[in-house]
Amino acid sequence: MDYKSIKTNTVHDKTDIYLVGVFTDKKLSHLGKSITKTSLALVKKCFDKNNFTGEIGDHRTFDDNVSNIQIVFFGLGQKQKYNPLNLYRSIKGIIDKIRKTNAKNISINIDNIISKTKNITLELLVSHIEDSFYKYSFKTEKQVSKISSCNMVSKEILEKNTFTTCIKNGKAIANGIKFAKDLGNTPPNICNPTFLSKEALKLKKINKKLKVTILNESTMKSMGMGSLLSVSQGSKQPAKLVAIEYMPIKNKEPIVLVGKGITFDTGGISLKPSPNMDEMKFDMSGAGSVLGTMRAIAEMNIKKNVVGVIACAENMPGSQATRPGDVVTSMSGLTIEILNTDAEGRLVLCDALTYSRKYKPKYMLDMATLTGACLVGLGKYPSGLFSNDDSLAELIKVSANKTGDRVWQLPLYEDYFEELKTNFADIQNIGGRYGGAITAAAFLAKFTNGIKWAHLDIAGTAWEVGKNKGSTGRPVSLLIDFVLSN
Repeated sequence: MDYKSIKTNTVHDKTDIYLVGVFTDKKLSHLGKSITKTSLALVKKCFDKNNFTGEIGDHRTFDDNVSNIQIVFFGLGQKQKYNPLNLYRSIKGIIDKIRKTNAKNISINIDNIISKTKNITLELLVSHIEDSFYKYSFKTEKQVSKISSCNMVSKEILEKNTFTTCIKNGKAIANGIKFAKDLGNTPPNICNPTFLSKEALKLKKINKKLKVTILNESTMKSMGMGSLLSVSQGSKQPAKLVAIEYMPIKNKEPIVLVGKGITFDTGGISLKPSPNMDEMKFDMSGAGSVLGTMRAIAEMNIKKNVVGVIACAENMPGSQATRPGDVVTSMSGLTIEILNTDAEGRLVLCDALTYSRKYKPKYMLDMATLTGACLVGLGKYPSGLFSNDDSLAELIKVSANKTGDRVWQLPLYEDYFEELKTNFADIQNIGGRYGGAITAAAFLAKFTNGIKWAHLDIAGTAWEVGKNKGSTGRPVSLLIDFVLSN
């Protein structure tokens, strides 16, 4: 979509639909000269007569016969509760209402939307607008919006270079989220480990600074990645470990992002129940979020060192599949007794974390749809956050609050590590009945000694269910902000 900065007194010449966000206080001072005093009085009467509340999801359409434009007022909710997440809900709701119209050009008043004190920037607004138009479907009949341009309306035209940079970055963030969503939504008969590795290679077309390395199973075997390979051995689809390096600054420690890429998870021999098993195509969402973040970083051409590592495999039952009771040797040298083959995400991640140590990271973050226990504990709203470094955890929380991509920290007490002890190996891959998200994180922590590391369990946040079923692209926005901020 094309964006322009225009003044309020010119909006009637350049738009089909004029979007105006309104808080529950219903103040309209930000309209400026975009409508006449006569029309403003009529709008206020319309608000009272039609009981417009200004709450999120509420909207009213007003046809201004004087200026000959259609104004859509939409609720931003309570001003004191205004934040990035509520803005996203407001923008997505109103875009859903207008995307099926015949409008080609829209305008949006930004004077009361942009707020430094609320961490709401023009980049964030643009990313929300772009993301609101996202649609993925294998249906033969496609619905394509006719809207192709958007005017940012304010009392003063924004400085050209600043505006251009904000639009570019906002689009890059949205493209990263879209990429992650597309990968998550792609059917598992198409999106397999080889597919993900090829999608990673395509990123080099966006920015020549990217270096992509793909390790096949024979290479991984020679490097001792017995844990990762134990997951893929029941499938015809070969595992892949992909490293995407973006290192524009010499001799500078990178931030390393590690993603779980299980392209379909049957549970293996520890077979999952059949209801909702189709959702296990989303089990590669951690890898998808890493790829989406790397795409956005490449588009923005930032001066930060970042490495993305994705561990890709398909977990299937078969004559060669790993059995409960098997013992494998990880790349770190630690031996692992596999008691549940459905606890496979940690098995691919532990070798990916060990591999990533070679980059001597400043911070290492892993993202994984790791445990149903996290979903039970936190629901579908925040991602679970675990870390061996409190300062790193706080930095992640800051980015979560700035983007609305929420997290909630859970403990890693020494007690949980006790549950991973076994008579037959150095460590077992599951703990006891309770606190499964925490014991899973404790398992991963065993492979991060000496590294400032954090783990995001996105099992509850990576996809939606019900009528809006599909990938959310989380936590791409959080990761991008974390990289830019640190």
